[in-house]
This record gives sequence, C-alpha cells and structure tokens, in this order.
Amino acid sequence: MKNLLIVLASATALLATSAAAQEKIKIGAAPYGLNAEFMQIWTAALQDHPAVKSGEVELTVFDGRYDALVQQDQFKTMITQKYNAIIFAPIDVDAGASAVQSAVDAGIPVIGSNTRVNSDQLTSYVGSDDTVSGYLEAKSVLDKIGCKGNVVIIEGPVGQSAQIQRLQGNKKALAECPNVKVLEDQTANWSRAEAQTLMENWLTSHPNQINGIIGQNDEMALGAIEAIKAAGLDVKSFAIAGIDGVTDALRAAKAGEMTSILQDARAQAQGALDLAIYNAKKGNYKPESDIWTTYKDMPWNDGKDKTYNVPWTPVTTENVDQLLSTRK
Repeated sequence: MKNLLIVLASATALLATSAAAQEKIKIGAAPYGLNAEFMQIWTAALQDHPAVKSGEVELTVFDGRYDALVQQDQFKTMITQKYNAIIFAPIDVDAGASAVQSAVDAGIPVIGSNTRVNSDQLTSYVGSDDTVSGYLEAKSVLDKIGCKGNVVIIEGPVGQSAQIQRLQGNKKALAECPNVKVLEDQTANWSRAEAQTLMENWLTSHPNQINGIIGQNDEMALGAIEAIKAAGLDVKSFAIAGIDGVTDALRAAKAGEMTSILQDARAQAQGALDLAIYNAKKGNYKPESDIWTTYKDMPWNDGKDKTYNVPWTPVTTENVDQLLSTRK
C-alpha cells in the first residue's frame, strides 16, 4: 500500500510538472540580425522582461543574419514547433510579408517591432517613426553647415523599412536647403566597417569638399568618424549625425563629434513582448513591462491598437550622461 501511495504521488507530481510545462508560453523573436549593438540591446530587453525572468514565457531569439531567406526558414521552424506568438523585425519590407502570412495561416499571431513589413496581417506593431528621425538627423547636419555646402548620405540595407523611411526624412530636410549638394549616397548596411571604407573612398574622391555626413544609423556615422580620424582630419570640422543612441555614439555626442537620436530598443522590445503574450493568452493578460508608464503618450489601450509609436529622444548635453548611465 505504501509503495502504491509513493507511485501515485510521483505520478501526480509528474502530471503537475507536465501541465506547468504546457502552460508555459513559447514566443519566438526574429530580429533581422544581431551583429550591431542596437539589436543586442533590443534582445537583452526581451530577456529582461518580467514574464521571461519569472519563467512564464519561454523565449527563443533567432539571428536573422541580415538575410530574408534565413528569416523565412526561421518562421518555418517556429510554425513547425507550434510557437504561441512571434515578434518580427524584418530585414526586408516586402520579403517579410510571406513569412508573416505563413504564421498567420498557422494561427500564430505576429507582432512587428522596430522595422516594418508590407503586410496587413500583423496583429500589432511597436516601433518608432523613422521618417521623423531621418528628418531630425539631416536637419541637425544642415543647421550646422548653415544650409549650404556638400553632404554625403550613408544608408541602411536597401529595402528595409528604416532605410526607406529615414531616406524620406533625409530628403525632406534636404529639400529645405536647395543650396546643399549630395555628393555621394550609398548603403553601408548598418555596418561601421562598411561605412568606414565608404568614407575613406569619399575623402579621397572629394578632398576638402565634404561638409556634412548623414549616417542613417550610429554605427555608420561612427565608421565615418573613424575614417576621418585615420585621414588625420579634424572630426569637429564636419557635421555628422546618426540614429539609435548606441553607447559609442553617446560618447561621441558627449565629445562633440556627432549628434544622435535615441531609438528606445527596450520600449520597442518589451512592448512587443507584452503584446505577444496578450495575444497568445487570448487577451487574458495585463502588461508587465514598465514601459507603458514611462511613455504616457503611448497607452496600452487594452492591447487593441494596431500601432504603438515609441517617441524619439534627441541626445543632448543635458541628457547624455543619464543615457550613458543606463549602459553596462
């Protein structure tokens, strides 16, 4: 009898453990790539979400390796393994649409974060308006050069929503300064190293002619700065801008070498994860991240909104030390 009770107790414990495992929510995050600091901050924010830390959510982050086909294969894996929800930051605004459709067809909600996809099948999207940041960064460069002279533009990966929208913003600002000439405009794929090479070539091709550098992200602006320093030129004689507020850019902004605009990776990531959990649990969920109290202009609205717009924060001499203090 005693042995029977032990067996029954063990079976009950096993069933309880199995039930708890089944209740755990499986969420996949599919960012376009993890090489640069911004997406590393975004990923760390997901892993730091209260629902992940408590074990309520089993989170898997995939590295899209800046390749639309890789991301499509990752969606196939998540569909086969019956994930409860997917968070998606696509490398390509058009190519990502078929991946979203495949997940939705399988009954898996997809929450967009950071970069956009040309699909009306997303359950919700949490990100920032890249047209605004593109305008703000270009305007900071144009203001510094007095709306005259020559600039170069270093773009993100062609076909990604941030590249498309930031270029629209860049051009809007440039239209306000018809006396400014764009000497060069090429992609460096968000890469500091590629941007450094581009800038080295441009400094040779256009000696003493470049006044401003519009880098569509901080990594590329920093690459341009490295090229300028390697050429023995004074960085502060150029007007240089980037976007994201990565750590090295904050330091460069503090040193007066460039301007930057903070894109809140934490708010984008944790906001998207709250929405993913909410949809995985069919609405039976209250958001656990504190980002909803941080941004009063971005209310939770019961998880029903299609778009949640995270505000930009220009990096200034007044806030740069506080922003740096948040980095490990």
